Amino acid sequence: MTLSEVELEHEPSTKPPRAARGATWGLTWHGVRTVAVLELRQRVRSTRWVVALVVWFVVVGGITLLTSGAISTSASGESGPGPSAGPLLFGAVTFLVLGLGLLVTPTLASTGINGDRNAGTLATLQVTLLTPAEIAAGKLLAAWAVACAFLVASLPFLGIALAMEGTPGTALLRVVLLVAVLLACVCGIGLGFSALTTRTAGSTVLTFLTVAALTLLTPILFGLTFPTISRTQEVPVSSGPMSFDDESGTAACEVTVQERSVAHTERTWWLLGINPFVVLADGAGTTEHARFADNSNDPLGMIRDGVRQLRAGPAIPVDECWLDSSVEDRQDTVSRAPVWPWGLAVDVLLGAAGYVVAVRRLRIPQRTLPRGTRVA
Repeated sequence: MTLSEVELEHEPSTKPPRAARGATWGLTWHGVRTVAVLELRQRVRSTRWVVALVVWFVVVGGITLLTSGAISTSASGESGPGPSAGPLLFGAVTFLVLGLGLLVTPTLASTGINGDRNAGTLATLQVTLLTPAEIAAGKLLAAWAVACAFLVASLPFLGIALAMEGTPGTALLRVVLLVAVLLACVCGIGLGFSALTTRTAGSTVLTFLTVAALTLLTPILFGLTFPTISRTQEVPVSSGPMSFDDESGTAACEVTVQERSVAHTERTWWLLGINPFVVLADGAGTTEHARFADNSNDPLGMIRDGVRQLRAGPAIPVDECWLDSSVEDRQDTVSRAPVWPWGLAVDVLLGAAGYVVAVRRLRIPQRTLPRGTRVA
């Protein structure tokens, strides 16, 4: 072997070495807690989130009191005992908490990585023994903890709605757990965009757009696709007879084949199933599975029954005969298959994808960085 070959063999490679998989995805509670504590201490020093928490408490409390007063005034004007107003207030407060949470949470995690990178503090964490998975998990945990603080501030008003009766006690626990998981998903999405973009404004906007797509775009798309899944076809229809039997004095339903417009919603129900509000309404368990009339004062129950019926598809044969039994004795035709596990799984996958992207972008050495990115 010549001298030049020896020098070439020992010449350092220009390619950066690959980080070991264990060094990237290694995860310990000590490392995650260290990053989370640093993040929370930084937020505690700032009074902005404290002011936001106070404003949140005042807004949720004020709207809850106004809604409760409006419901009580409406109920007092009705003659006779009406349905309990508790489910109506509970549903209104639940949607309010989730809606405000989806507005506040994107700002908590969408600046966790690019904000530290622009400030020159991210590189300090990356050169320590902390793994990228621990850094991302710690930032995600800190953002989720702050989001849960807003959720905890709403518990007194959910308790007021629960105290008005008509809502099972388990509904409060289910609502809190579902909202907490949905907020964690939004934190994961924001963390992923924070790692992908250089500017904090860009990552925040992208996170808001993703949340808006899940909450607003999904029902719009469902409505736009409705004509494409509707078609006219011959279906059996059970209807009342045109005349009664004079001898027996009774009447029986008649089945005829008619042309009807049928919407096959079992093909597109998933567009509504991934909506966070639908996930919450379907999984809240506010009322037992019952007829639509029994859920007239429960918005969560009405949305649950409606989406489950859309998932089941059109009811064939069509039942338009009301002679065999009374309304109280007729069996409920609403599907019992829950929708929320599927929708929640999609939302969790989106949050997990954001976390994976953040871990991969935190790996060192990084082969490519956007132009103008500050390392230290």
